[in-house]
Order: sequence, then C-alpha cells, then structure tokens
Amino acid sequence: MPLDILTIGEALVEVMRADIDQPLDQPGPFVGPYPSGAPFIFAVQAARLGMKSAAIGSVGADAFGGCLLHQLELDGVVTDGIRRLPEQATGVAFVAYNADGSRDFVFSLGAGGCISSDMLQPAHFVGLRCFHVMGSTLSMSNAVLSVCHSALDLAIKAGALISFDPNLRPELLPVEEARLAFAPFIAAADIFLPTATELLQLTHASRAEEAIEDLLRARPDRKIVVTRGADGCCVYTNDGRLDIPGYAADEIDPTGAGDCFAAGFLASLLEGKSMRDAAQLANACGALAVTEKGPMAGAKSRTEVERFMLSQR
Repeated sequence: MPLDILTIGEALVEVMRADIDQPLDQPGPFVGPYPSGAPFIFAVQAARLGMKSAAIGSVGADAFGGCLLHQLELDGVVTDGIRRLPEQATGVAFVAYNADGSRDFVFSLGAGGCISSDMLQPAHFVGLRCFHVMGSTLSMSNAVLSVCHSALDLAIKAGALISFDPNLRPELLPVEEARLAFAPFIAAADIFLPTATELLQLTHASRAEEAIEDLLRARPDRKIVVTRGADGCCVYTNDGRLDIPGYAADEIDPTGAGDCFAAGFLASLLEGKSMRDAAQLANACGALAVTEKGPMAGAKSRTEVERFMLSQR
C-alpha cells in the first residue's frame, strides 16, 4: 500500500530542563528522554490522524534509539527507513525554557545526522502522495542536504505533493546560508509553511505581501500557509487570503507545535478537505501540541482533535 506521507530528517530524543529559566551552562535537573526530532514528531501526528506515514533517519543502537523507535512503532509509523548505527549514539537535543517564551538548545546530532543516499528506498516513493521536508534537516550538513535533493527528485518524479517547512535553526545554519540552501525546496513546494519572520528572512522582499505575491507569481497553484502561533494562520492561494483564528490552549511545552500543525494541514488536504477546514484542523493540532510535556505527547488522535475543536466552537 503506498504511503500517504513521507518525511526525512533528524531522529532525536529531547532532554529538557525541569523548570523555567534554568540555563544550560549551569548544573540543574533535567527530565526526559522524550522521543523527538521535528520530522518524527510530524510523522507521529500524521499517523495519529489516520495517515500512513513514514520517516527516514538514523538512530544509535542504544537506549535512546530504542525509546524513539518504540514510540514510532506504537503509533504505526512505518520504520523500515530508519537505520540503527551501532557505532553512533542517538542524537540528543538539550532544551531550556525561558520565562519570555524563548528556548535555548544544545544539539548533539550523533546518529541523527547520518543520513545517506542509500537509505532512499524506491518503494517509499511508488505511489507516494506527499513528501514533507524541513529546513532543520537541510541545515545539518552538506551531505544531508545532497540526500534531500535526491529525495526531492524522487518525490517529484513520483508525482507527490511537495511540502516544505523552513523550520529555521540559526544555531545549525546562518540565515544567509539557509536562504541559498532552501531555495530549490521553496521553488518546488506545492505547500509552503513559513512563519511571517521566516517568509521575510528567506526572500528578498521587504514586506510579507510582496513575498507572497512573488511566490504565487512563480507558482500560481501553490498554497502558502503563514503560521502565527496562538493567533492561528493565514492561507494564501491565487484565489485570495484566508485568516483562520487559533484555539485557546494552556501552554506547557511548545516543542513540536509547528510539526503537528503541518501534519494536520497536510492530512486534511490529502483527505480532500477545503483550505479553511484544513487550516482549522491544523490550528487545533498545533494548539493541542503545547498542552503536554514532551514533543509527541500533545499530538492527538483525530477523535481527540475534533472533540477539542467542538469544545471551542
């Protein structure tokens, strides 16, 4: 059976500070590990919404790798594209949360950064409906960037929708370099999912409206979804603009909200839903994602998401 959604990238576990405003450069308590990695959070949310999803990446043959694989298997994510490397440790992201809502990271990519072209199985692309790639993955190394170019070519040849989330990580790749590295993926994207800040950082436009016009002029059939966090999102197509408000949620852990949003939007599109319906479900997925500690804990099932939406209607 063909895949609905395929993604690729950094497999990680997350270890986070137990409390707010505990810097990473001083001794203090941590909690975790939690299964993580932006592409894998995305794949889990897609699976919980009923999509047949798969992710390509690498983990170590260690307890942290087992932690991530166990969660993926519980959720029915196709894991035959994930390689276990006995000579590498599983990637770890150390995270500290600040009172102003910002986060500080220390990444140890380990096996998570070991993605090679021989991991691209032709069977994953036969009948593939959507290929989703993230800028955080493209930022890991030139070698991984090259593999992602190959995966993009295979997905395009398969007739899959191409989705791109910039997920800018300046700690991995400066914005100026990211602009060049991301350009082919933005050009190929049928669905582009930036924040307003990313939209301006990755284009030469001085205003968001100018950037949107240029992107739609290049690809009139493109869908651009500008995410606005708790305020929801704006969807731009050649037919105009939709402003979709967000849902109220008590924030506990913001990690993974954008990944859950993207999974909700793409799952709805693949089901033939309207832009408005897709954006509303995506907003609900993003809101729920922040309500529990752990990057995947807030990724909910279709029933739970719809119940949450009804509760705020």
